[in-house]
Amino acid sequence: MPPAPSRRLLAIADDLSGAAETAAGLLSRTTRSRVLLVHPVTLRQELADVPRSPGEATVLDLDSRYLPPAPAADRVRAALAGVDPGTPVLAKIDSLLRGNTAATAAALAEGGAPVLAAPALPAAGRTVRSGVVHLGDTPLHLTDAWRVETAAPPRSLADAFAPLPVELIDLGTVRAPRARLAAALATATAAGRLAACDAETDQDLDAIAGAALALPRAPRLIGAGGLAAALGRQLASGQGPGTGRVAAGEGPAVQAGGPPSLPPPRGDRPVLVVVGSAEPVTAAQISQLTADGAVHHALPSAALAAAVAPSPLGALPLAEDVTVLSVAPTGTGERREDPRAVVRGLAALAAATVAAAPRPVDLVLTGGETARRVLEALAIHELEPRGQIHHGAVLSRTRDERSVVTRPGSFGGPDSLRRIVRALRPGPPTAPIAPTKRKVLP
Repeated sequence: MPPAPSRRLLAIADDLSGAAETAAGLLSRTTRSRVLLVHPVTLRQELADVPRSPGEATVLDLDSRYLPPAPAADRVRAALAGVDPGTPVLAKIDSLLRGNTAATAAALAEGGAPVLAAPALPAAGRTVRSGVVHLGDTPLHLTDAWRVETAAPPRSLADAFAPLPVELIDLGTVRAPRARLAAALATATAAGRLAACDAETDQDLDAIAGAALALPRAPRLIGAGGLAAALGRQLASGQGPGTGRVAAGEGPAVQAGGPPSLPPPRGDRPVLVVVGSAEPVTAAQISQLTADGAVHHALPSAALAAAVAPSPLGALPLAEDVTVLSVAPTGTGERREDPRAVVRGLAALAAATVAAAPRPVDLVLTGGETARRVLEALAIHELEPRGQIHHGAVLSRTRDERSVVTRPGSFGGPDSLRRIVRALRPGPPTAPIAPTKRKVLP
């Protein structure tokens, strides 16, 4: 018997910026979303507080991207324990397939639940064609997107999710009448295979989400922010598992009321921008902020990697308007530090700087691990997303009404940080800064 209609959803993510992106994608006028920074020891208690009202969605940041596969899968299992079988589950993964994609899929498939994957992210130019992730027109494995990873990128979704058996749902099937797509998903998942879907547009993702939610059993979906937004549109339209609301040939549902508007900026708080990403575009993004008057502290990676208890770095002074903390580029011949240690040191410095400030500070955090470590250091364990400044740049509020913007390190053009800061502090800086704005600490 099909499960009772439900518009609840449990979403999990492997890092914090992805969790916030997912929660923002699920937002609508009929859906409240929140992000919980869960810890493996307290995860089950967090789940006990999952909202029970229709239309609410909780996104759990499992903080598992850089774990070994076995403990990453354990966190997925713990998140699923006790979840009502009629509740759809979304596992947000990196659209570039970094992290524990195979371990996540295997844990989701336990118990025979239908599992399908649609990791396309059209807003960022990331599509899936013939089961291969593409960046623009180039297959992922022929790009340098994995340049800082220790392994080679998978050549296909079948490789990414191995050894789980995978059945490709090609673009022709995705764009066929809804009944045909739903039948293809049902056949693949009933046979114990992961249904891996091609998609090039948001309309393709809408079709996949709608067909998945019409399956007799609540699905477990794997995807990026594009699939989260498609689910948000479907849930806002009133569709849920077992409702039978989707008919053959029916077009994609429209999000009720359109996307939520951002809350008005306060404009009177200092902003601390913490850049933990090593993406090349971040240098241009920081340059635009310094051109606007921001003070930039570039910290040597060796000092940050060593900045752990009992010898943390001291707090830095905050500018009246905008202060940027980043990692200084590693020079030729310099030893490359453990990136996890560098991020922990950067987060500790950021937290000490915020704690020493005489008044509340709003935060802009780039890179999922950086965001997680900064908020942990500040004892912030819950975010309520309010909307996106641009794709992936999610504005959230904390319980103490602090504004926090999170953004994946690989997202945004050269003006990304400028747009984010201006959303928090409209207008020109009020306190002119001396010409030398970039400071490299010894």
